Amino acid sequence: MISIQGSRFVDENGRTLILRGVNLGGSSKVPKIPNGATHIQSNFFDHTRVSFVGRPFPLGEADEHFSRLANWGLTFIRFLVTWEAIEHVGPGIYDQEYLDYLDAVIRKAGEYGLYVFIDPHQDVWSRFSGGDGAPGWTFEAAGLNITKFKDTGAAIVHQTHGEPFPQMIWPTNMVKLAAATMFTLFFAGDDFAPKLKIDGESIQSYLQRHYIDAICQIAKRLHDCPNVIGYDTMNEPLSGYIGWADLNQPGGPLSLGQNPSPFQSFQLASGIPLVLDIWRQRPTGTKVIGNELVNPNKQHAWLDDRECIWRQHGVWDIGSDGTPLLLRPDYFYRIGDRQVDFNQDYLLPFINRYARKIRESDPDALIFVETEPNHPAPIWSDSDALRIVYAPHWYDAYVLFMKSFSPYIAYDTRKDKIVLGRKRIQKSFTEQLFAKLLESKQKLGDVPVLIGEIGIPFDMHAKKAYHTGDFSKQIQALDRSMRAVERNMMNITLWNYTADNDNEHGDQWNDEDLSIFSRDQQVDPEDIHSGGRALRAVIRPYATAISGEPTTMSFDIKRRIFTFKYRHDPRSSLPTEIYVPNFQYPNGYEVSVSDGTVTHDHDNQRILYTPSSDNEEHTIRVNPPRHVRGVDH
Repeated sequence: MISIQGSRFVDENGRTLILRGVNLGGSSKVPKIPNGATHIQSNFFDHTRVSFVGRPFPLGEADEHFSRLANWGLTFIRFLVTWEAIEHVGPGIYDQEYLDYLDAVIRKAGEYGLYVFIDPHQDVWSRFSGGDGAPGWTFEAAGLNITKFKDTGAAIVHQTHGEPFPQMIWPTNMVKLAAATMFTLFFAGDDFAPKLKIDGESIQSYLQRHYIDAICQIAKRLHDCPNVIGYDTMNEPLSGYIGWADLNQPGGPLSLGQNPSPFQSFQLASGIPLVLDIWRQRPTGTKVIGNELVNPNKQHAWLDDRECIWRQHGVWDIGSDGTPLLLRPDYFYRIGDRQVDFNQDYLLPFINRYARKIRESDPDALIFVETEPNHPAPIWSDSDALRIVYAPHWYDAYVLFMKSFSPYIAYDTRKDKIVLGRKRIQKSFTEQLFAKLLESKQKLGDVPVLIGEIGIPFDMHAKKAYHTGDFSKQIQALDRSMRAVERNMMNITLWNYTADNDNEHGDQWNDEDLSIFSRDQQVDPEDIHSGGRALRAVIRPYATAISGEPTTMSFDIKRRIFTFKYRHDPRSSLPTEIYVPNFQYPNGYEVSVSDGTVTHDHDNQRILYTPSSDNEEHTIRVNPPRHVRGVDH
């Protein structure tokens, strides 16, 4: 059983746990029926006749995948579900077949000693706005027409854009009209769209109520499932237009393709054609490479009987001469004389509401909290902060966005600058992750931290590795991230494990390909490692349960030397457990210790260490046998 004590995850005996896990899985973002892969679908807009049963994999494959993850030492799962999977037909209509499947597959994970926390996943709101998460009917509730997003520039969607899909363009949807409007309504509709009501209920209350009730359907099913320890609130929630200082100015984390300002988006969605600049991302920054006329046929992103809700609320209008006028450029920035704060004013109240409802079904559930990518955590100051986990995401940003690896180039998202040189990069990565620990301490108090997503793209360098079988660059890229994890002794869930990953469609969503497993790399189904990618960096020794306080942990991937140091808790008589994978030590291994005794549990790939002295610090070192040292594997 996993619980928390202050900033530590602990087992039922009070030993400190270091959690090493994985997100399961990438294709859970899209339906199983119809085919959810990112190629064009003729029935894409029919959001009622879908099924997510079989995501992340058919129940008949569960033993194969769970046994593989357990063997790889990945015992903690961030299990992806979507709001759409539960409530796709319509408001209050839940897919009982999917909930039955979910119950069965998660209980099956428990048979393999795998702990789970549920991740209600979304990216840029929904499949219909270029991501995943919310059902299509949520747009209809807001008055939006999902079939017109392409024409009006309201979203760029793989299924309607077609091939080739521009590399890493989907994040630009976070500031386009469809997603930005829906997030604004979800978190702050009461303040910014008070006229929009559904049967007398505010749009904010309506959307949040349905979202929370949908996830509660899972909590009601799994409240007695001992391997389910908690629930994430929402993957990478976005602020939409909340806090936008000037609606005349474009924004977002990157300029790529079309990058309209919110005011331009309002006009396009209302049938007004505009010429927009086209941006391209380069290693040194972004550059305008041309322009194009958008919405020449004067299509509307709003349903026929509805008009732009932001025009309804006096944000903009059409002048007497037919000219669009922005009347309130700071509409989403201030309420009266007060500047709004997304985290404190909107995200935090939602999280508290969500936590209270989840705990009505599962009183012991941990609540995993995150905020916008690369934004600070909210400040917690009330009792609702009890039993929460801070679960931000972190990626090797240069590798992720450029799909290219160099041992000498990286990017520091905190400082917004390129980092050059191996040692500087390793130092920067360690500091970037440590900043997450420090941020949690300062803003949330004494709570555990788990990096909910961390990983690298496997399709870098134009998928060269798929043709050559040489994943050495992916191994180097992931290893330098994992070394930073180890130096901070952090808890992580890798992004990701996609059971139906293939070379053509990757993780089956928006051309992403970050899965540590692929059927197309699986040569021998009987070999538990076959199909794994960059396993030299993935499958690593680590301390799983520590009778005391860990102080140092490292793994030298080249020499296969693992070093762990900790301060023993004299109140504990239990051993410290270390996962020692056969994959790294096929010819066996040697263990040296500062003192005490070591017991080998070869069946479970573990060593158990018990100190024999009162030394302040104890050291365990694992390395290959002398006769094979220096031999690559």
